[in-house]
Amino acid sequence: MGDIPLPPVWQSLPPFPDGLTTAPLITLHLDKLQAHDPEEVAALFKCGKELGFFYLDLTGSPDGRKLFADAQELLELEKRFFALPDDEKAVCDRDTVEGGSGYYGWKKIGSAVMDSKGTPERHENYTIKKDDIVGNCPPLAAPQLIKDNSALLKSFVLNANAQVSLMLSLLNDSLGLPQGTLPSLHRLPALSGDHVRFIRAPARGVGNSDQTAAEHTDFGSLTILFNWLGGLQVQLPGSKEWVYVRPVPGCAIVNLGDAMVKFSAGLLRSNMHRVLNPPGKQAAETRYSLVYFSRPEDDVVMRRLQGGLVDLQPVSTEPEEGYTSKEWILRRGLGPKTAGFKPENWIKSRGTEGARSTV
Repeated sequence: MGDIPLPPVWQSLPPFPDGLTTAPLITLHLDKLQAHDPEEVAALFKCGKELGFFYLDLTGSPDGRKLFADAQELLELEKRFFALPDDEKAVCDRDTVEGGSGYYGWKKIGSAVMDSKGTPERHENYTIKKDDIVGNCPPLAAPQLIKDNSALLKSFVLNANAQVSLMLSLLNDSLGLPQGTLPSLHRLPALSGDHVRFIRAPARGVGNSDQTAAEHTDFGSLTILFNWLGGLQVQLPGSKEWVYVRPVPGCAIVNLGDAMVKFSAGLLRSNMHRVLNPPGKQAAETRYSLVYFSRPEDDVVMRRLQGGLVDLQPVSTEPEEGYTSKEWILRRGLGPKTAGFKPENWIKSRGTEGARSTV
């Protein structure tokens, strides 16, 4: 934890149980990445090619400490949001909000499915567009509680976006791409699918290991995740084994998404993950998550880039589809909806790893 005091929420929760097999995530340090430390940059690239998940220790960097502090405040905000009466949350219901796409806003429990059988997901979430938060477009309707905390949301988004840009730049250089290629596809002032997401999964009781979110790969570029309880699992590469990711105070969990697989022609990895009811005594607690999802700009075409190590990757005989990032996000994000559910739509909505899964 460095010089970050342990927040009260970490002290109040039951500990993550000992004796569980946990994912072998490497810990990278934001301050070393910001300093372009060669060993740390090489470790980032190695993580990107192998598991695609890593811990990002925020404690040694002023930017990291601020990001961590904002995340603790946003945890309290999301608790207050989810405690609102449904009629207040309904102002931002993703299926009815005026001017929305059906993707951004409040998603009720059970309004999306997590397998081809139509099993409902067991969590609710609230997805807030980056563009709404930083003023790139007129914002969608939101409860007054969210409007009153716009400064906190903006602080978190600007900081998270800056760290994403840093990691994209370092991965860009490791791939040998023309300077600035990846960051130029993720510019803050450009319209994109970047967003903040609040997630709440009600407690299902000790001894209950129900899945609460589908196995999937993320369909963006980079994800910055804050968890306080266990439950997140990753599937180890080359195996069917699922292992827990232990939450670590002072660290975010970062993973690569499918866009990076597309851009790198498969050199980088977007790994399968899912969420279960928390293990051990933590299972009696409501599970909250806070996520910043980075996506390519809306009009970016989802295909392999040119240059560096990407040019050395095998070339598929199948032509690339040529859809834009916005089209891809909506296909992936809306496919699992409960309303009008069709198994084939769920299957099509899976990612680079999950496309093979029809469980």
